This record gives sequence, structure tokens and C-alpha cells, in this order.
Amino acid sequence: MSADLEQHPADTPFHRRLVYGTRPDGAWMTHGPAGAYESVVMRPLEPMLVPEKPRRGELDPENCGACAVDEHTIWHDDLWQVQAGWEPGGLPFIGAISPREHWLLEDAPVEVLAALGPLMQRISEAVKRIPGVARCHFSRFNDGSAHLHLWAFARPAGMMQGRGAVLSYWDGMLPEMTVSMMTEFLDIVAAALAEGGGTAYPILRSREGGAN
Repeated sequence: MSADLEQHPADTPFHRRLVYGTRPDGAWMTHGPAGAYESVVMRPLEPMLVPEKPRRGELDPENCGACAVDEHTIWHDDLWQVQAGWEPGGLPFIGAISPREHWLLEDAPVEVLAALGPLMQRISEAVKRIPGVARCHFSRFNDGSAHLHLWAFARPAGMMQGRGAVLSYWDGMLPEMTVSMMTEFLDIVAAALAEGGGTAYPILRSREGGAN
């Protein structure tokens, strides 16, 4: 968005029915998913302004951080890569899945999209090789970066409160893993993916000395 482009409240039949500044009732979330919340207090509804501010890499793909293989890439092939290991969290695995070239869902070539389904299957099986992992969840938001990407989350075995869309929030609430445990789990996923092709990259060895 250029500096001289001013935002204004969105004005459509949908938006005109909203009352900004009021606090939405979040009580419905206490009934699901999976009984994860006992009480929820929502922040007041903020005005919805347009035009929206651009996402990272939207105005200049050269500023997109999701295209290049970097120190957080644990696996890649010719079309796709998986990045993980930014910092230890509470879930056994969180990974970002993105094309190696700058594509959106709207303009990605058929051969790139066709490779995604089999890759998701491989990632799901790879993540479930981590000891104590029952399921692999996938989510797509694409509201922060203008580069097609999905997220993979490992649900611990027996964690029924992690079923559904709430799982990602548990990462900040469960006890944090050590760096060495996170590294071990990343290597398990990377090696499993490489069994089906592509290249695995063990990472974070230089950080193990600071493991807590």
C-alpha cells in the first residue's frame, strides 16, 4: 500500500451490521473445540479498514522470506520445502510448507499444486514418527505473507483437548521442549521425508550448547 493511500472503514451490507468497539461474546468457545477453554474474554471489535495493508512480499517479491532455502529448512525437493525449528515450543512439531518459488494459491502452476497433496501425505506420516505423536494437523491462513504456505502441527497422543483448530494455541501453553529434543524431532521428520525423495537438512546443532 503506497504512503498516500488512506484507509477507510469497509462499507458493505455485511460490514454495516457490525458494531465496532463492542466486546463479542466468546462464551460459545467454552463448548468446543474439545473443551479446551473454561472461559474466554474477547477484545473489543476493531474497525475493519480498507484497502488492507499489504502482506510481506506482496509489493516486492524480493522481500519475501519464504522463497529461499535458509537455516530453518529441514527438507526440500525441486518444488517444495519444509521449514521448522525457529525456537522450542510446547508441541512436538510445527512446520511451514511452501513452494520454493514465489507463488500464491491463485497463480501457482498445476504441477506445483499437484505435488502438494502427496507431500501433505508424506509430512503427516513423517510427523507421526515422532515418539508420542498421534496426528498431524494442517492449516492455511496466508494473511501474513504473500507466498503460498501451510502449517503442520503435531498433536500429542491422548491430547483430546488438542483436537480441532485449537491445537496451535497449545504450543505456547505446554511446557517448552529443550533444544536437543526439538532438534531430535526435526531430524526424525526430515529423514522420513527424504526417504521419499528430496534432501534432508539436519539443523540447529550449533545451538545445542544452549539447551535448557
